[in-house]
Amino acid sequence: MSSDVRSASAGGKKKQGGFLSRQAKAKQLDPKEVVYEADLLRKDHVSPDDVLRLNKVTEKYLCPTEANVYGIDFTRFKLRDLDTGTVLFEVAKPPPSEEGEDGDVDQCIDDGDPNAGRFVRYQFTSHFLKLKTVGATVEFIVGDKPVTKFRMVEKHYFRERMLKCFDFEFGFCIPHSRNTVEHIYEFPTLSPEEIKDMIDHPYETRSDSFYFVEDKLIMHNKADYAYNGGTV
Repeated sequence: MSSDVRSASAGGKKKQGGFLSRQAKAKQLDPKEVVYEADLLRKDHVSPDDVLRLNKVTEKYLCPTEANVYGIDFTRFKLRDLDTGTVLFEVAKPPPSEEGEDGDVDQCIDDGDPNAGRFVRYQFTSHFLKLKTVGATVEFIVGDKPVTKFRMVEKHYFRERMLKCFDFEFGFCIPHSRNTVEHIYEFPTLSPEEIKDMIDHPYETRSDSFYFVEDKLIMHNKADYAYNGGTV
């Protein structure tokens, strides 16, 4: 399976005050619409509408690893600049018998931690913040159950201000299949002051990635980002 999904632009017309301040105003939810992490942790099932109403990054995971009853496992990830074709980052999960180097990504894995493998730390150069359109190719395998309405909602924050929310559909996946999908990320234009602020505060840019099957949360991964080093 292969698809190319483009997110809708969240920026709109340019106004004074910089992207982060504009986005904070544009994405400010009515207090009656906001849901909080503590509320979702008490629910039996979390839906896409639930996470779309969150107004800050979560501190905990909203579902256990056991919720992934479909055996979905991401095995390869690649980022490329669509304007130049340059590969920015690529990593593949090695076979169980092999050991690999992490390079510019640090995936926190602890055999005694039930959340092992759900958090990734990225380090890029400042040039990454100036990119306009990036393609993210993911390869994943599916277990012995068919997967319908596979969807990802990914929310990015800087210091708990939302930068952008991406919402992608993966489509239908047959059992025991290996699937490759490229999602298109259209990045916001940041001012020099905003770029400097994000460079000066590494790992204060964070994201939550929520994965749903038939509108039920089955996977929740987290990442944080630094833009003061690494390789682009």
